[in-house]
This record gives sequence, C-alpha cells and structure tokens, in this order.
Amino acid sequence: MILSIESSCDDSSIAITSIETNKLIYHKKISQELEHSVYGGVVPELAARLHIEALPKILEECEEYFKDLKAIAVTTAPGLSVTLTEGVMMAKALAITLKLPLISVNHLKGHIYSLFIQKEEVLPCTVLLVSGGHTQIIEANSLNDMKIVGSTSDDSFGESFDKVSKMLGLGYPGGPAVQENALLGDDNAYAFPIPLRQSPNIEYSFSGLKNAVRVAILKEQEEQKSQTLDIDTIQNICASFQKTAAEHILMKLKKYFKTSNPSTVAIVGGASANIHLREKVQKLCNEFKAELILSDLQFCSDNAAMIGRVAVEQYKKEEFVSFTNIDVEARLNNF
Repeated sequence: MILSIESSCDDSSIAITSIETNKLIYHKKISQELEHSVYGGVVPELAARLHIEALPKILEECEEYFKDLKAIAVTTAPGLSVTLTEGVMMAKALAITLKLPLISVNHLKGHIYSLFIQKEEVLPCTVLLVSGGHTQIIEANSLNDMKIVGSTSDDSFGESFDKVSKMLGLGYPGGPAVQENALLGDDNAYAFPIPLRQSPNIEYSFSGLKNAVRVAILKEQEEQKSQTLDIDTIQNICASFQKTAAEHILMKLKKYFKTSNPSTVAIVGGASANIHLREKVQKLCNEFKAELILSDLQFCSDNAAMIGRVAVEQYKKEEFVSFTNIDVEARLNNF
C-alpha cells in the first residue's frame, strides 16, 4: 500500500491506496473552511497551523496499515509553500522512520487522476481543469506526457467565483454559495461581457468579468441606497455571472474541439463540481460525439485519495525522490 498526504491549501488529508488493485483502503479529510470563512479566503499562515494540528490526528488512525506500506507519497507542487511544507515534513519523517521510499506528486496530476480513484486509468484524454488556482485545457496522453494547450492569464474560474461571493457578502468558499443563489436567479438579468470573445486564441481571462460584476454591484448599491443588496438582486447577479463564466469556458473549449476533435473529455478540479458547467460541457460533448468522464463529487476538491492514485502509477515506474531533493514548488503551473 501507499500512504499519501495532501496539504497544498486548506484541506488536511491522508489516504491509503492498494498498489495492486487501486482500491482506496483508507481516506480522511479535515476541511478548514469554517476557520477561513471569517476572512473571506484562505490565510496561509493559519492554514499551516491547522495542518500541524489535523495531520497527526488523521495519521494516528493509519498506524494499523504501517506494516503494509511500500512508499510514502506527498503533494509538493503547486500550492501554498507554508502548507505544502507541513505535508512534506510529515512525509519525510514517515519515510525515514519506516525506511520507505518517497514519491513527490504534482497536485495538477492529482486532479486528473481523481478520475481514476479505485479504477484503471483511461488515457489519452482531454482534460478541463477548473479550480481555485487553475483554469487549463490539458492533453493528458499518459502519466508523464501531459501538455497544456490553453490556460488563464489572470484569475481562475474557481477564484472568480470566490471573489464574486466575497463582493456579495456570501462568504467562503464562494463556488457553492454562488451556485446556490444562481439556481434561483435570472441569468439574463445582467448582460456581462464574455471575456476574449473576439480573440482567436484558446486562452482564458476572468479579471474583466470580475470587474464587470463589481461595477454592477456598486451601481445596485447606489440605486438601493444600501451596501447590502436585496436577495433578488444577489441571485440575479450570481446567475448572470455563472452563465457568462461558463459561456467563456465553453466558447474556448468549442474552439479547441473544432481543431482537435477529442474522443474522451473530462472535467476535474474543485470547480468541476459546478452543476451548470457540467451540463454545458456535456451538451458540447454530445455535439462533438465525445465521451465525458467526471470525478465523483467527493473527490473534486483537494484530497489525498487522488494523490495516492497518481503515486501508484509513479511507484510502478520507480519514480522516487531522495530525502534531500524533495522540495515544494508553490507556483508551478505545469507538469
């Protein structure tokens, strides 16, 4: 078995995965959402302190599996450097104590392999990665052959939801809050501009859309003579923003489909839990006769199960790192 550790942001998670069967033997995650919600977003130093408390508590439940472990895996990039370090320190201590090899896992590969938790991998596949830190179209051909063909130049899809939620006073995390309000709103109430609509490039940008939402909120606050908007306005803004953000994703994805004609498509990352986006991508896949595969909702956000699933493939290829060479790369945006 492989013990995997995930601490790239605000989720403390450990998993145990069978090398032979890919079966998830053990998995637990402790979220920090409540602690960070009062600040409207993740505070790195607070997240690191909470990892120090949570990870050892989870590890205590894994001691019965120590005798069957063949390796220790840990997320090393990308993420917050102070939180990644907590996971790496634990992984090094375990590997030294148990005399086991270390596996360094790329967090982005983890999201892709969330598709294959307790399953065999299905590659090649075109992947839309949408999370709090990334928005990318990836050609995933194999474990070590992945190419980014489209990315965001500023904010990510998930990050824009968090920021809109914060502007509307809906709290953190923003994705579920915006989605919930959007369900009850009129998505035609505000004509927000679709970013890069005239650009021929396959690229994303959400800063302009975010600013358009900010301007609309300020206008409504002035008209309503209140910093707190009425619920109908909030719901309409959420619905219109979500529709426009998804249309931006779809327009560029369709442009890619026309030139590449992928047979298998996937959506991964924390923001892949957005139901509206899933429905829109499914329709696009139907149009181009492509199969859409999705992660279970419980594995969309950061978790150690996906890290363990990547680690199984790396273990088979003997992709180990030394105790002295393992390090964190906070801003890594590729493979």
